[in-house]
Amino acid sequence: MTIAMSDSMTRIWNTLLAVPVGKVVSYGQLADLAGLPRGHRQAARALRLAPEALQLPWHRVISANGKIALEKDSDGYRQQMELLRADGVEVINGRINMTRFRWQPDLAELLFTLKH
Repeated sequence: MTIAMSDSMTRIWNTLLAVPVGKVVSYGQLADLAGLPRGHRQAARALRLAPEALQLPWHRVISANGKIALEKDSDGYRQQMELLRADGVEVINGRINMTRFRWQPDLAELLFTLKH
């Protein structure tokens, strides 16, 4: 399958690459930071279609309510939980404390680390 990369996908991927170790973003926040307001579904699609070669830190993207979005008994769920914990993110019953672990970049960080 060939993936037609759109500008919005590239922006989402670049934004995700800027999320630091130990921090998480929600799908909606990822889209907002990429300049795509109300684009949470677009963010989810971009992650699903991302080439493995990009080595995106996909595990740092969670639901807005702080939960891992994958099926609880799935391999992906367990993998995401392990990767988050390896990043230093505390995961309790598949939930992350968004107050503590949400990435909240300031304007300077956004301007100088994101390549849109």
